[in-house]
Amino acid sequence: MSNEYRHVLVAVDLTKDSHRVLERAMQIADRNHAKLSIMHTLEPLGFAYGGDIPMDLTSIQDQLDEHAKQRLAEIADTHVPRENQHVVVGMPDTEIHRFAEEHDVDLIVVGSHGRHGFALLLGSTSTGVLHGAQCDVLAVRVGKKGEESAE
Repeated sequence: MSNEYRHVLVAVDLTKDSHRVLERAMQIADRNHAKLSIMHTLEPLGFAYGGDIPMDLTSIQDQLDEHAKQRLAEIADTHVPRENQHVVVGMPDTEIHRFAEEHDVDLIVVGSHGRHGFALLLGSTSTGVLHGAQCDVLAVRVGKKGEESAE
């Protein structure tokens, strides 16, 4: 692992495991005197519901966005300045890659449940991030065997 990281991005899913992922990213950022940013990506409701719903989902999307910002602040406020906390709407791996490229991120830290078999074949955010990243990616093992990840 390089000790020359200048900007570390930690991508979280806002579950209890987010604290563990953030702690790991903070250790690396501190050792490298690097900038630390944290982000959460919300999938657009149109994607979540197949885009076939004949109604305006803007207010619901806005409520989800506000809730995500509040939850991210609960997780990150004591460690990451608000201007470095980001909630974006889009497909998680795509938005993480975009953010990393636009902000000169040289390490992305994500949580990984270490799934195998069908879960791995179906893909996960951490797998998607790993395969498209132009910088280093650290997958932090979260959740113990047999333990459910709760919000």
